[in-house]
Amino acid sequence: MKTYKRRSGRVLGATLASLMVFAVACGGGDDGGSSGETDTTEGSGTSEAPSTEAPEGEPVVGGTLRVGLEADVDGLNPTASALAISGLTMAQAVFDPLFTFTADGDVVPYLAESITPNADFTEWTLKLREGVTFHDGTPLTVDAVIKQFEITRNDPLVGLAVRPYYPETDAVAKIDDLTMVFKPLEPSQFFPSALTAQLGYIASPTWLDALAADPTLEQQPVGTGPFKFDSRTEDSVTKFVRNDDWWGTSVMGPVYLDAIEFYPVPDADTRTELLLNGDLDILHTTDTNQFETYRDDSSLTLSIDDSGEEYFLMINTAKAPFDDVRVRKALALATDRQGYFDLFNAGEGRLADQMFIPESPYYNPDVVQEGNDPEGAAALVAEYCGEDPTAEDGTALCTDGKVNMEYQWSGPSVLATRIADFYNESWSGSFNVTFDEKNQQDHIQETALGIYNVVGWRQFGAENPGDDRVWLECRNIGGISLNWPRYCSEERDALIKEIANPASPDERAGLLQQLVQNIHDSYAYIFMTHSSWAVVNSSAVHGMCDRVSPGGDALPCSTNGRMFFSSIWLS
Repeated sequence: MKTYKRRSGRVLGATLASLMVFAVACGGGDDGGSSGETDTTEGSGTSEAPSTEAPEGEPVVGGTLRVGLEADVDGLNPTASALAISGLTMAQAVFDPLFTFTADGDVVPYLAESITPNADFTEWTLKLREGVTFHDGTPLTVDAVIKQFEITRNDPLVGLAVRPYYPETDAVAKIDDLTMVFKPLEPSQFFPSALTAQLGYIASPTWLDALAADPTLEQQPVGTGPFKFDSRTEDSVTKFVRNDDWWGTSVMGPVYLDAIEFYPVPDADTRTELLLNGDLDILHTTDTNQFETYRDDSSLTLSIDDSGEEYFLMINTAKAPFDDVRVRKALALATDRQGYFDLFNAGEGRLADQMFIPESPYYNPDVVQEGNDPEGAAALVAEYCGEDPTAEDGTALCTDGKVNMEYQWSGPSVLATRIADFYNESWSGSFNVTFDEKNQQDHIQETALGIYNVVGWRQFGAENPGDDRVWLECRNIGGISLNWPRYCSEERDALIKEIANPASPDERAGLLQQLVQNIHDSYAYIFMTHSSWAVVNSSAVHGMCDRVSPGGDALPCSTNGRMFFSSIWLS
């Protein structure tokens, strides 16, 4: 079998234990620039990477790494918490994944030793490594993986990415203490979804049992990772200390840092100031306005990845007035995409028309995102408002010939507020806009519940693009939805099933180009930019690119703003 890399389109000659998977992540942030608020998945392609040359001197043991994050999370429980980029970054320190992506985009075993499908891809046999223990001394066994799977599947939010894809019974089966079988609902050449990220971050079953009795323990995670929990004050600092008994030391090298402290700083300007003043050692951001500042400071190292997710405006198609495609298209036409790019991207990155970059074989050149046409928007709005539409409760959907709407974003962020004001300038000719700024957790929850009109969002970018189906299929619409726009298309669902089992890479490319057209025609998304994620560190930080897998494969220095810490040391 073969798997296909998302961004470059290179065909990966994969072993059965080296398969493309995707990261289930529902979350976000708002730095502005090429940022919005959610999502996250893996990406590969064009990037501005730091030098991989070894720094002078030998690694030093000790020190505390201070990390600036774009937001905090509601908890650090992989079975239930909405782990966006910030949450996944913290989780990476305390949990190990079953599988991981290499720097070349392959998927290789980590906590798992192997995974093997049957002939028709309806059963997958996974074998765990021997001798791995959790921070509380509990051994890693199949029982732990099955317990986590079942708890995750039953979670009202995170389970939305799991339940639709497995039968109600016999979804997983134990063979022995280290061997189990996954039985997905539908066959797919690219089955092992989520085993590189949240579903694959295995928590201690002892901790999960205790968590059921004491929900406050959600803030005190217990995994198998290179660092273990020390303390946490929400919206202030979360601290992990070195796990001296980490199983990975014998195969991947020692852990050097004494501790890591994570500081959530939603405002990108403040985060940059803290780094420049020496109060942080490393940060991530999508605020492209900061990039030149980082380049101008010789004491900083800047790494940019613009090849993964996209930033777009996302529209709730199930709620008036945007249940009418004319209104959705009008908003797209009214949006000043070029003005946004010129004002907030500082010459960095590029505008996006769809979920693929032009270099990808999946890119559809016929799909062009509309925008910058206020007259066209006004004509559609005049037609809609001329029908005197009302909501279910009798409330008028138009006032003074303009559509009434709300725009929501994640904050607090000065720049995000400026972006909202900018949107309002281009929309105000046809729309009466009210604003709603939420903290990230509430923002995600209200979007999942459909309590929104329009939001700024980050999403897509899965290494296996077929795995972005979780955001797109009809089956993922409900009281709580991961199909955030709540747009159902039977044609789209049929395409996604074909994408899971293509006869060839060329067929897969053609199907994905059709999917891009379908997404465009829904007008549920207004694509703005390909998100430019930057990771910036001081000259005291070394070893970011020295990570290897248990099998010795080079691993990414960072991915879409997600940082990794097992090989970092401080001078």
